[in-house]
Order: sequence, then C-alpha cells, then structure tokens
Amino acid sequence: MRLNLRNPIVFLDLETTGINIASDRIVEIALLKINPEGSEEEKLYRINPEMPIPENATRIHGISDSDVANEPTFKEVAKTIANFIEGCDLAGFNSNRFDIPLLAEEFLRSGIDIDLKKRKFIDVQAIFHKMEKRTLTAAYKLYCEKDLEDAHSAMADTKATYEVLKAQLDRYHEAEYEDNHGQKSFPIKNDINALSEFSAYDRNVDFMGRIVYDENGVEVFNFGKNKGVSVEKVLRDQPGYYGWIMNGDFPLYTKKVLTAIKIRTFNK
Repeated sequence: MRLNLRNPIVFLDLETTGINIASDRIVEIALLKINPEGSEEEKLYRINPEMPIPENATRIHGISDSDVANEPTFKEVAKTIANFIEGCDLAGFNSNRFDIPLLAEEFLRSGIDIDLKKRKFIDVQAIFHKMEKRTLTAAYKLYCEKDLEDAHSAMADTKATYEVLKAQLDRYHEAEYEDNHGQKSFPIKNDINALSEFSAYDRNVDFMGRIVYDENGVEVFNFGKNKGVSVEKVLRDQPGYYGWIMNGDFPLYTKKVLTAIKIRTFNK
C-alpha cells in the first residue's frame, strides 16, 4: 500500500558507538525520503564519532575505527542532514526511543537548534510489537515474505523498515486494535497523524521521557523523588533541582526542555 502523505517522510536508521543517548555517537546514518507523489531520495553517511568504537558495537554493525578515521564528523554534515529532513515527518524501527533522540542530541552538540518535536513520528517497531511482538528481521519475513539481507547495515535496515510499514498498512488497514485499557478499538489508517499516534508509546515532553504530560496535560517529572510532580512546582519549591539536572548526565534535549519550562515559569 502506498503511503498517504501530506508532507515528505524520512525513514532513518543509525549505527552508533552504543545505546547511551547522552554519551554515544553516530557512526553511520541512512536516510530514505519518500515524497508525497511517491518519488524517493536516499542519503547515506559514514561519520567519525570522535571517540573509539567499542568492539561489541563493531561486532553488531561491522564498522570499526579505521572505517571512519577519514570520514566527516557529524558537525561537518549536520547542516546537510538538517536541510534534507526539513519539513519532513520521521519514521524508523525503534526510532521514537533511540534514533530520533540520539539524532536530536547530535544536532544540539553541533549547535543546530532543530525542533524535531514539531514533526510526526512513526515507529514501525511500535506498530509491529503491538500487533505481532517480534524483531525487524522477523517483521520483514512476516510482512514482506523475504529474508533480510545485510541486517544491521543502516541502509538495508532503513529500506526494510519502509517496506514493512507499507506491508503493515496492507495487512492491517481493516484490522481493529484494542488499547491497553480495552476501552476502544480502531483500524490502522494510512494517515501520518493516525500512524504517529498509534506508534507512540507515551506522552513524552522530551524524547527520553524524563518529563511527560500527565492526564491533565501538565508537565511532570517521570523519575526519581519528584516523579509525578509538576515541573513548575519543583522549579519553584526546589530551585537547586534545576542545577542538579543541568550539571548531570542527562540528554541535552532534556536540559533544553527543562530550561524552556523554567523560563516560561519565571515569565509568569
């Protein structure tokens, strides 16, 4: 089934030095742009992460220090990547929890203030797990009836993810899904807004879910001693908490969101 698009959508996959959003770096990024009329554009970059690539990471994606020694840093290609995804929604496999948060961190480290939260996100893994609960290789076999060659090659994974989403739409466009509370069911629609909502796991304010919206739409902390407490209340009652987070090992985007709330609270 061809995607019903209002805006271009970019499927992405990252190969990285590890899985820590705050400290790990991109070593390869694959981008596949699907335009509303169906044309496709692709970009693939090897990136020098400016840090050693751990052996366990190399065993997964096959990229070693020598492979990226003469490649550009992310900062050197950041503007080109930002321009390529400008005005596009974003999709991937586990992208809501990993690829997009890590990409946002890389942009901030490069001094590019791109607000990815304005985009619609479609996480093909979330759709898959809600309907079948398996992995990308299994998803490709199940939905596309083909074996995934070159798994953990960024472009192979990116193209497979795009194919899986189209096959999911073919399979589930008339299916009904019951939410976790058993309160409603609805078909998976060929609509970016509906797919973005369906593939979301939570109501994050930042990417990592350190700050979330509660049932009343209020920003609350989602960890530690202040879990469930309004961010504005904590900033008023515990002024040192802001400094603790800003000096701690938290993602840059979390710090950016917290600072915006602090400024808004102060202006009140």
